Amino acid sequence: MIELRTLTPEDWAIWRELRLAALAEAPYAFGSQLAGWQGEGDREERWRARLSIPNSYNALVVLDGELAGMASGVPTSEENVVELISMWVAPAARGRGVGDELVQAVERWARQAGTEALRLAVAEGNEAAIELYQQNGFADTGKFGDTMPDGVRREHLMEKVLSATLHG
Repeated sequence: MIELRTLTPEDWAIWRELRLAALAEAPYAFGSQLAGWQGEGDREERWRARLSIPNSYNALVVLDGELAGMASGVPTSEENVVELISMWVAPAARGRGVGDELVQAVERWARQAGTEALRLAVAEGNEAAIELYQQNGFADTGKFGDTMPDGVRREHLMEKVLSATLHG
C-alpha cells in the first residue's frame, strides 16, 4: 500500500534519513553530494531550514510500512513556475508506483497554487528518471542546467505546462 505524507520542519529527522539514503545510493542523480550533508553539514537547523523554504511542498511515500521515496516542490525566480527537486525512490520501491505518486503529488500542489508550469532538472544519463517524467507529461526543453558534481555531465531541463496561459 502506498501512503503519501506531507512533511513539515518537525519531520526533519525523517527527511534527513531519506535524503542521506538518496545521496548515498544515487550520487549520479543529484547536484548535491553526500559529503556536503554530513559532518559539519549535518545540522538539525539546516535540515529544518530545507523543509521551511517559503511556499514549498515536501512529501514522502511509505510503501508497505517502509520509507520509499521523497520529492519537493519549490518556487523559482520566475513567476508562476515551480520546480520539482530532491526526487528519489528507494531501489526496493522502484517500478511500484512510488515515483508516479510523488510526481503527481507535487503536480497537484503546483496546480492548487495556480502555477502555470512545473519544471525539473534531471541528470544526463538518468534514463529511468527521464522515462518516469516523460510518462507523467514532462518534455525536454532542450535547455541545460548546472554541471553535475562529476564536472562532465549536465542537467537536462524538463517542463510540464499546467496552464494554457503560459507565456514564453
